[in-house]
Amino acid sequence: MFSINNILSVTLTLFLVIDVLGSVPIIISIKKNTGALSPATIVGFSGALMIAFTLIGETLLQLLGIQVKSFAIAGAVVILLLALEMILGATIFKSDDDSKSGNIVPIAFPILAGVGTLTTIISLRTKFAIPDLMIGILINLVIIYIVLLSMNWLEKKLGGQTLIVMKKFFGIILLALAVQMFMSNV
Repeated sequence: MFSINNILSVTLTLFLVIDVLGSVPIIISIKKNTGALSPATIVGFSGALMIAFTLIGETLLQLLGIQVKSFAIAGAVVILLLALEMILGATIFKSDDDSKSGNIVPIAFPILAGVGTLTTIISLRTKFAIPDLMIGILINLVIIYIVLLSMNWLEKKLGGQTLIVMKKFFGIILLALAVQMFMSNV
């Protein structure tokens, strides 16, 4: 029923696509603009999205009349805006009255459970059994939770100047990713 090799394959593939460690400067930047992080909310929402897409993702998009390519382009636009915020220092994703608004958008979606993650899950669904896929997702959610709990420690250890440089660098990487996602889906 369960295959350790398949679980490892799914886990590593999703870990690379989600890139929670590479997202640390982005998440710290959003945290400064929107207030405190809620790891449980972020993991809960992104986990629900990943599990839902495992079970009904492609069907849901078809029912809504949305092509996977259109979904990817919409995610690319959100990532583009986030990248511009990081590079230019503008505030696009600002806090609503609810101080936890940044926990869902853009952290849980599209940074962690974004278009890349969700389309990867749809692809993995064609290769791997649902139990293997679910275990791979759960392992990644535990990793995300640990990283989010460590955010204040990471922020202190990296220091202000390092975070500024990383923020600009990852902003450019996100911008390139958004352009690539857009170009490959037009």
